[in-house]
Amino acid sequence: MSAEALAQKAFDKRVSCICYFGGDPSPQMPHSLETSRIALEKAEMEKRILRVCWETNGYMKPRLAEKAAEYTLKSGGNIKFDLKAWSEPLAIALCGVSNKPALENFRMIGEKYYAKRPELPILTASTLLVPGYVDAYEVEKIAQFISQISPEIPYTLLAFYPCYVMNDLPTTSRKQAQECQQAAQKHLKNVRIGNIHLLS
Repeated sequence: MSAEALAQKAFDKRVSCICYFGGDPSPQMPHSLETSRIALEKAEMEKRILRVCWETNGYMKPRLAEKAAEYTLKSGGNIKFDLKAWSEPLAIALCGVSNKPALENFRMIGEKYYAKRPELPILTASTLLVPGYVDAYEVEKIAQFISQISPEIPYTLLAFYPCYVMNDLPTTSRKQAQECQQAAQKHLKNVRIGNIHLLS
């Protein structure tokens, strides 16, 4: 589907948000950015609300990440980064790629845009608590990193559910989630546990 055809789906006046998520939008960033540009121009002409939101692992070229941040800030939307791990070897083991580009994109967006709209955060983060891999140490290091930008940035810890190639793992335990939350709260003010119903 072309960017023009996809953008037209948001021309309906009942549509007030475009959300790019699951599978990660980063491989199609030029397409989704062009879709957003077309849709936002139309909404601006009609003087109506149209927010653009992203949920991403952040693994994209910095210029594309910055353009996404510009559309997000302008539209009143949000970018949520799924920060998978702090340790680069662990990120490579879990995801097959380094986490350095994602962390640098997060820092760049945070330092350049977060203070421009802290009351409705442009930037948030989450981490999937994969049992045996992502523990309180990893979470605390991520929280320290986020707090260097702002301790106000919301951070969600997500319960893991076994599926696909990691179906041999258990769900996240309540104990692990609480330990990770306590570790993150040493550095951040807005930490919550998501997917609570999945905790064992």
